[in-house]
Amino acid sequence: MHEHFMRAALAEARLAYELGETPVGAVVVRHGQIIGRGHNWREVGHDPTAHAEMLAIRQAGLTLGGWRLLDCTLYVTLEPCLMCAGAMVLARLPHLVYGAPDPKAGVAGSVMDVLSANQLNHRVLVVGGVLAAECGSLLKEFFKELRQSK
Repeated sequence: MHEHFMRAALAEARLAYELGETPVGAVVVRHGQIIGRGHNWREVGHDPTAHAEMLAIRQAGLTLGGWRLLDCTLYVTLEPCLMCAGAMVLARLPHLVYGAPDPKAGVAGSVMDVLSANQLNHRVLVVGGVLAAECGSLLKEFFKELRQSK
């Protein structure tokens, strides 16, 4: 089941790639249904907070008519950054599934582990590495093309 929804997140990442955005995609799932989608939109939207996770979380909140994302799982192609992890904690999101690890900015275990910090009022259960090779290769391809175009 995780692979099915990670493939939906990968489809979002490919949309970002086509826009010239860093190819990260995310979907929020509740009871087997996608209720939020997002892909990076920072460059196009001139918005430093327009990460795939943030957009998917916002859309899920609108779909549910509230800010608590109870009974939801966020699928994202890259391990989340500090901002996105903070949003997950504040939204009371119970589960995160991510694809590729991010050794430079990932806070679901790579650089630090914000999502299971006992000091916070909510913890997120994390599954990492789902379709990691596919998620990672999309990012590598994007940055290779970006370096070649300069």
